Amino acid sequence: MIALLQRVKEARVDVGDHCTGRIGPGLLLLVCAEPQDDEAVADKLLQKILKLRIFSDEAGKMNRSLQDVGGGLLIVSQFTLAADTSGGNRPSFTGAAPAESGRRLYDHLVRSAQAQHPVVHTGEFGADMQVSLVNDGPVTIPMRM
Repeated sequence: MIALLQRVKEARVDVGDHCTGRIGPGLLLLVCAEPQDDEAVADKLLQKILKLRIFSDEAGKMNRSLQDVGGGLLIVSQFTLAADTSGGNRPSFTGAAPAESGRRLYDHLVRSAQAQHPVVHTGEFGADMQVSLVNDGPVTIPMRM
């Protein structure tokens, strides 16, 4: 799985005129499944995200995790993370999992996150979404499992 993690002061995702998810301080996770991914990969990604120490402690050092600070987690599917821009001027997205397996893994990731963390909100898989955020730091971390 490919992920882009952003520490945020706040974030929200809208589909049309409806807000599907909104968090205060926490993490915005943009995620894309790849063809070889399975539930074990999604579980490994989630564990890393929940425990990644990227929030400041009392000394100002990045030494606290999302679980430590009790922040929100906003999970948004984004197949464009798999873009291949090496040939020509139009990106290829063949590196992304087919829609059916991508949705299955996204849903698994969301269910697992909701079972393990108290504040989890989402976008809408496959929808045209508008994502707004205030990046904190800025802290933006690309990840691949």
